[in-house]
Amino acid sequence: MTDLSPSELRMLAVVQENHVTNVELADRLGMAPSPCLRRMKSLKDRGYIERTVSILNRRKLGFEVLVQVEIKVTQVASRSVDEEFRRAVAREAPVISCYVVAGQCDFVLRVVAPSIEAFSHYARTVLLRLPGVQDMRSSFVLEIVKDSTALPLESLQRQTRRDRT
Repeated sequence: MTDLSPSELRMLAVVQENHVTNVELADRLGMAPSPCLRRMKSLKDRGYIERTVSILNRRKLGFEVLVQVEIKVTQVASRSVDEEFRRAVAREAPVISCYVVAGQCDFVLRVVAPSIEAFSHYARTVLLRLPGVQDMRSSFVLEIVKDSTALPLESLQRQTRRDRT
């Protein structure tokens, strides 16, 4: 499944939940700091850790509105229009994520805005004018029940234990 050791899986489980210093991480895992640092560098070099970020409080920064936007592009959209749409979305700062999906729509975007009025203006003047957009549906997030970036590593840990036995 993966080439990760049980201790590397534990390291990833800790660091994906919250920022910790190398000394704190080593202490939590019962390791010395130097080997812990080497393993973390190895995990980054091998691509298991893509990047390290801080998750900001959008509301404290004035982005009161979070919207899920479903976009359907024209079926006759050529590959160049699809690429043009992707490049245009990538340039849009209010679009904090964009996914290609299967189903009723082609793309799902998460968009932040300071207010419903600001989103409405942005949707009419920017989103609806993106290349190839045929239809757009918006759902306003009323409450966040769960919003995590953590992957369920415990299932990998169980699989690794089974593989060793």
